[in-house]
Amino acid sequence: MEPVYRALKITAKALVAATGTTITFQDLEHIPRSGGAVIAINHTSYVDWLPAALAANARGRRIRYMIKAEMQQVKVVNFLINHTKTIPVDRGSGSHAYAEAVRLLRDGEVVGLMPEATISRSFELKEFKTGAARMALAAHVPTVPLIVWGAQRIWTKGYPRDLGRRKIPVTVAAGPRLPPTGDVEQLDAALREGMTSLLHRVQEQYPHPEGAFWVPRRLGGGAPTVAEAKIIEDTEKAERARKRADPSAGPG
Repeated sequence: MEPVYRALKITAKALVAATGTTITFQDLEHIPRSGGAVIAINHTSYVDWLPAALAANARGRRIRYMIKAEMQQVKVVNFLINHTKTIPVDRGSGSHAYAEAVRLLRDGEVVGLMPEATISRSFELKEFKTGAARMALAAHVPTVPLIVWGAQRIWTKGYPRDLGRRKIPVTVAAGPRLPPTGDVEQLDAALREGMTSLLHRVQEQYPHPEGAFWVPRRLGGGAPTVAEAKIIEDTEKAERARKRADPSAGPG
């Protein structure tokens, strides 16, 4: 029965209703009603997981997410991890998480992850990690591209949260399943191609005010380009490394 997962689903739907968010689902028939599958989701916000989970739920499925292990330090999140088959990932050594994800997939579960690993500041697709392709091939299950668009307006990196009743529209679209064939590089390339095509289609259907921070530069928005976003991310990464090396050091 998984009562914690059920309570989480009820809470998620209540939050969506409270904020007036309208979620439009497209082509969810690509999410299989039974059997293992990898759900590969783009990553533009801190709340992508919620509309993606509701999309899977509409097909009678429960996504078992892969989440960074640091989140176990938050008591509430750790409780949810332990009661929803969520998979903590240690970015320094993810072999255990990988093995657990493959086991769940072989058991017929749906595993969800963001191939970009971190939020895209450009709101375009970043470089992919190959975990989605490797797991799908190892478990011999299909991969489903899933695009969430609009959630970056609610809560994304570098901008204040907008959790009021703003009635922000969010679109969730699934793409055709990718069979577990070829090698890792081939499947990863096919996944990126499928997600890119799907992302552009969803974007074309969504209104994008000129200059808005949450709109990609390609569409006339104020978001940084992919190259500019990478510079920002590299700078932040270097600063975190500096602080780890010398915790007593102040801002540079």
